[in-house]
Amino acid sequence: MWDPDVYARYGDERSRPFFELLARVKAERPAYVVDAGCGSGELTATLAARWPEAEVLGFDSSRAMISKARERGGEVAFTVADVTTWHTDRPIDVLVSNAVLQWVPEHRAVIERWVDALSPGGWLAFQVPGNHDAPSHAAIRELCASPAWADRLGDHDRGRPAGDPVEYLDLLSGLGCRVDAWETTYVHVLEGEDPVLGWVRGTALRPVLDRLDEDERERFTAELAGPLARAYPAAPYGTPFPFRRVFAVARR
Repeated sequence: MWDPDVYARYGDERSRPFFELLARVKAERPAYVVDAGCGSGELTATLAARWPEAEVLGFDSSRAMISKARERGGEVAFTVADVTTWHTDRPIDVLVSNAVLQWVPEHRAVIERWVDALSPGGWLAFQVPGNHDAPSHAAIRELCASPAWADRLGDHDRGRPAGDPVEYLDLLSGLGCRVDAWETTYVHVLEGEDPVLGWVRGTALRPVLDRLDEDERERFTAELAGPLARAYPAAPYGTPFPFRRVFAVARR
């Protein structure tokens, strides 16, 4: 289950790609703006601030996240929905998805449906983590496959859940869009004890922890802390944590 407080622990680092993605969306006066996988809603609120005349909808599959989003009030509407099944009968002028599609194996088909839902001249903008080969993810996979955990977690290998910029360029161009696709590797400097473990607790580790009871979660994370600390050694200024992200902005 997604925990809004754990996810928000590195809110500044997670929000930066969102704003760099939106900087390439040049919509002037959209009427309908959607944030697909809006989480706890802080970033969705910035869409309403940018386009105050627009109707803005944020949706997420996590009831905990939507509950947190609704506490903020404001002009944004929030609802619980899944990206694989959500649909609207109204043309969308701007559709944003920030670090969500990597959780959806069939997300290329979702992207096609989203393009179809855009108004003429509408914008689709999304970013996905491209760090599936990073030491953090390798450490999680290796521990899941270890003798101590293989019976419970040995099938946990999501492979490459997201594509690269050229793949999304090809897909979106084939759908008749003008496309800007790129990638960026951020080097976050994390503070505190076991900071990379704290980061993955809110993201990559969630599907693993959801399969374990409380005692098993404590044991698994304790065993994971060592490999992560070795893979990401602390420096005097903090712990450098490279993180690759893939971006695509398409206009129909």
